[in-house]
Amino acid sequence: MLAEHFSAYTQWRGDVASGIGELRKWLQQNEIGDAQSDLRLQYLLDRLREDKLIVAFVAEFSRGKSELINAVFFAGYGNRILPSSAGRTTMCPTELQWKEGDKPEIRLLPIESRKTNASITELKRYADEWQIRPLDTSSAESLQQALAQVGETRMASLTEAEELGFPIDDTGDHGIRPDAEGRVEIPLWRHAVIQFPHPLLEQGLVILDTPGLNAIGAEPELTLNLLPNAHAVLFILAADTGVTQSDLAVWREHVNAGRRQRGRIVALNKIDGLWDGLRSEADIEREIAGQVASVAATLEIDPAQVYPVSAQKGLVAKVNDDAELLDRSRLVRLEQALSTELLPTKRDIVRDNTYGDVTDIVNRSRELLNARLSGLREQLQELTDLRGKNENVIEYMMRKVRSEKDEFEQGLQKYYAVRSVFSNLSNNLFGHLGLDALRDETRRTREAMLDAAFSRGLREAMKGFFQHLRGNLRKSTDEIGEISKMLDAMYKRFTVEHGLKLAAPTAFSTLRYEKEIERLEEAFNSQFNTVLTIVTTEKHTLTQKFFETVAVQARRTFEVANRDAEQWLRAVMAPLETQVREYQLQLKRRLESVKRIHQATDTLEDRVRELQQTEEQLVTQLKEIDALADRIDQALGMPTGKAPRRSVLAA
Repeated sequence: MLAEHFSAYTQWRGDVASGIGELRKWLQQNEIGDAQSDLRLQYLLDRLREDKLIVAFVAEFSRGKSELINAVFFAGYGNRILPSSAGRTTMCPTELQWKEGDKPEIRLLPIESRKTNASITELKRYADEWQIRPLDTSSAESLQQALAQVGETRMASLTEAEELGFPIDDTGDHGIRPDAEGRVEIPLWRHAVIQFPHPLLEQGLVILDTPGLNAIGAEPELTLNLLPNAHAVLFILAADTGVTQSDLAVWREHVNAGRRQRGRIVALNKIDGLWDGLRSEADIEREIAGQVASVAATLEIDPAQVYPVSAQKGLVAKVNDDAELLDRSRLVRLEQALSTELLPTKRDIVRDNTYGDVTDIVNRSRELLNARLSGLREQLQELTDLRGKNENVIEYMMRKVRSEKDEFEQGLQKYYAVRSVFSNLSNNLFGHLGLDALRDETRRTREAMLDAAFSRGLREAMKGFFQHLRGNLRKSTDEIGEISKMLDAMYKRFTVEHGLKLAAPTAFSTLRYEKEIERLEEAFNSQFNTVLTIVTTEKHTLTQKFFETVAVQARRTFEVANRDAEQWLRAVMAPLETQVREYQLQLKRRLESVKRIHQATDTLEDRVRELQQTEEQLVTQLKEIDALADRIDQALGMPTGKAPRRSVLAA
């Protein structure tokens, strides 16, 4: 079920990419697109090709999480792929993925890497920091043996475990419980990336398998980056235990942080424990319904978000092709929920982003074509009016065109002045949004944290970091407003004074980056900004954790904001630059035509015929770009409420 939906999504994505590729090729062949439009279309194609759908599986130990992954994704191998024995099988966050050009292998990041300031995301760039082991995909047994490595552990002293960030608790409720010798069992690996060519993974699916609460809490990057960026999070409970205190802690602190319920699904696993042969089917149904209601009430969610399943029976049913057992396991209903929660949401995001960029590029290309057509028809009318006229009329026409050219060149002085102001405002924008400002604030916050004598100073330094980021985004919004107002006025001036076909410049907002900083601050408050954490964590360790997680995520947000702002600035200036160049060329061509006619009147009819042929070509091009835009709209599956994009042929 999920595989079929995923294949359909991949096909949809391919159809959209094909349409965009045709548009890009057509713009290049007809010399209509500019370098900026070409870069934007290439970026869209890269984004579609590299599109990933991340499904995170989160649970405390012994809830049947790995068995559920086996049942949903890997039953086709005829056996378990991920280790699924009793006890702790996943000891570190594990990503299962595949892309073209990858080799089947397991990448294991040693737990000792936590002693550095580097995040997992940063360490992924350096292969020598990982232990890379080849993966034999020829049989399920060899895969089982290889993947069992993610569960490897070793014993460590209390001091070392605390240095590595693991919470220690004698009761085992809020951390790892020491053994009789005062030692604790810790994971051998900090993170694992498993690459193997599975049909769903080849299409862009990424499965994130997470460990239990103690391991999650020791790796803040999971909470700050990996889980929030997942398109769907499947939270697994066990029917025989219900919602325990540790389950509730995982749900509140890691899965449902920020009350983001979209894409959050709860699986109540191991319902086959109720199939004891003594209860009737009606009794079993009542008990399952009661447990679903209880789980929903405890987690404060709609009961429709809770799916009772038996992962073990579902896997057996798929391997043995037992339709009756598969139906009783209720696994298909969960797969349907994953399909309806994950894929439509992701598809809507990709569709809306793609439609917005394509619409802007197509409209800009139409503006250029219409400007060419308008100028050509004006020139054609002028030359048609010259038929049978004497030399004085032609000389008058030459003076008229020269006068228009002089007026336009005077207007260009204003354009160049705007370019200068635009450059200054852009510099101001990057003064607030740029990475240099972020780097300075990061340095000041680190110094303030290390200099803080009391916990209050530490908290104020970390709180001030977020206040400064929000302040910079607000200032950036003000600069963007100034740029937009100035360009809007310039667009209108050139439209009115010189007849250029210019639509209002596209808008740009920092709201998405503000929301990301808000989300990051919420996660920070739950992970770091607690009295217990600040009192019990050594100042240097807390500072290091803050900067290898929170600051790294903030930098990534600002890097995206910088890239988007640069792209927007280029995009809003490109139409004006293109139209100014085009208008200059039209004036030059008009002047040359009248000059040639003045020198040899027999060239008039030839020039009229030449312009008429060009007119037909432009009309054809406008129809062709309409057809290309329609094809992309159809591939995207745009709702009928969207206004159709149609060329308005210059009159």
